[in-house]
Amino acid sequence: MSEINVVPYIDVMLVLLVIFMVTAPLLYHGVDLDLPEVSSSPLDEDEAEPLIVSVDAEGRVYLNIADDPDEALSREELLEQVGGVMSEHPDRRVLLRGDQQVAYGEVVALMAELQAAGVPSVGLMSQPPEDTPAPDAG
Repeated sequence: MSEINVVPYIDVMLVLLVIFMVTAPLLYHGVDLDLPEVSSSPLDEDEAEPLIVSVDAEGRVYLNIADDPDEALSREELLEQVGGVMSEHPDRRVLLRGDQQVAYGEVVALMAELQAAGVPSVGLMSQPPEDTPAPDAG
């Protein structure tokens, strides 16, 4: 008989599945923020990864594509990096994550600086309330 023994392949697949399940949560990079909770629809997954600018409660800014996404950038560094990306990819989305403790004026000033750096529009990120189910994508 010339049949393939499938059992070793299943064992390897299950081991890889467990490895990916354990390592997936560790791959998250970003700054922990306390985002405002509002009901909204999720973004389309077909688009390219957006630039995400984060502002923490102390007003420090972060960029998800920086060399170290967990290290705060100066405003000049942030605007230089965002301007460089936008000159190469003008249709790339830019989203702003602001901690709910940040002053409104700080967020508006950052939005104006981003638009001056060449970003046509800046979207705001939020998270759904914990007691409300997420809207259906379908």
